Amino acid sequence: MNDTINPEKINPEKIKKVSIIISKGSLEGVYPGLIMANGARAEGMEANLFFTFFGLDAIHRKRMQRIKVATVGNPAMHMPTLLGGLPGMSALATRMMNKTMDKLDIPPIPEFMEMIADTGCGIYACKASVDMFGFTSDDFIEQLDDILTVGDFYDLAAGGQIIFT
Repeated sequence: MNDTINPEKINPEKIKKVSIIISKGSLEGVYPGLIMANGARAEGMEANLFFTFFGLDAIHRKRMQRIKVATVGNPAMHMPTLLGGLPGMSALATRMMNKTMDKLDIPPIPEFMEMIADTGCGIYACKASVDMFGFTSDDFIEQLDDILTVGDFYDLAAGGQIIFT
């Protein structure tokens, strides 16, 4: 059996464009999308990030530096929900995760957002979510390209892959 994977057999046509939806406002909900967008841009692909619901925290000026690891109801934490709900558990898990990411040279969210924007990645907020939470464009980072309706997002994503993290 051949252990190497031939990408041409899996998908002969390379991906040229990705639009990534970030809907969760926790570290483990935000970073996968940022890492994927950064990787897409590094590979020369067009990339767009679309933030909706609690994912808006990642582009909210006052909230983006306080994003934490979700310890309650997170099966990947491998701990009982009751333990995850103890005071300080989320802060402890967040500190540990940030320390590990720092060792791996993964930047904090504000720096990562700026870096990704500088590569030409589009950064968008969901209009329905912005309206639902009572936000305005002034609440968001300067790198935000626009606040879009879902229909506008689909137009933007047309011809590419949509990834929901």
